[in-house]
Amino acid sequence: MSVNYDFTGKVVLVTGSSSGIGAATALLFAQSGANVVVTGRNADGVRKVAKQCTDESPKQLKPLEVVGDLTNESDCDRLIHSTVQKFGKLDVLVNNVGIAIRTDVYKQDFYENYKNLMQTNLNSVVYLTHKCVEHLAKTNGNIINISSNVSHMSAGNSVSAYNMSKAALDMFTKCMAAELGPKRIRVNSVNPGIVMSNFVTRMGVPEAIVHKIHDAIGAKYPVGRSGEGRDIANTVAYLASDTAAGFMTGSIVVADGGHLAANLSFEGESQQVLSQLK
Repeated sequence: MSVNYDFTGKVVLVTGSSSGIGAATALLFAQSGANVVVTGRNADGVRKVAKQCTDESPKQLKPLEVVGDLTNESDCDRLIHSTVQKFGKLDVLVNNVGIAIRTDVYKQDFYENYKNLMQTNLNSVVYLTHKCVEHLAKTNGNIINISSNVSHMSAGNSVSAYNMSKAALDMFTKCMAAELGPKRIRVNSVNPGIVMSNFVTRMGVPEAIVHKIHDAIGAKYPVGRSGEGRDIANTVAYLASDTAAGFMTGSIVVADGGHLAANLSFEGESQQVLSQLK
């Protein structure tokens, strides 16, 4: 049985929504009647997702399209200004933007990679949240941060900086839930397991190997498969719904197909596949 949400009249901003989880999330909100803001660095991707949102919106609502880099504060400011200027308000902020860089602490470029990860995965979220509070307070809105189940894991396979960024994001989520509660702004996090998207290919991993990684890990998941963007979008929509999740804030919601529950590690089959890259 599918769950239908009604976000008619709501304004939803989804960062990193030109592909992957962000695109699936923007589409689900559009299908649920919301006015959606589609944003990312890839103009073609933004345009493609926005068209799909319009086509599948019950009233063919046209999303706001904003191309920008959220590690740039002026682009963040432009994104927020454009959203409020067009729609007059903001109800839901989905901080989905993120990158992954495989890097080892003993390598020459580790610290530069670490800074780039933190700038995208944490600092941009902090800045955007900071700037959106005044608007979300007016609508008793809410924030959903897209983290990762690796925030609960240590790893020795060149992803320590990424894991750290997501652990910090989880703590930011909980702190903001407590701090923004008096303003009636709810803040939650969704922590996916491995999800089929172009996220890993952007790390320089060939697509064929990405599929092998997903197949290898998904076969070990208790649900019998790796995740899809729609799986995470459904979790985001649940948390964004005041009717369904109005009593939830500060929650770290793991949606990982049983990855953590089964004590699975990236050091097994996936590491054998990744070793082909070294």
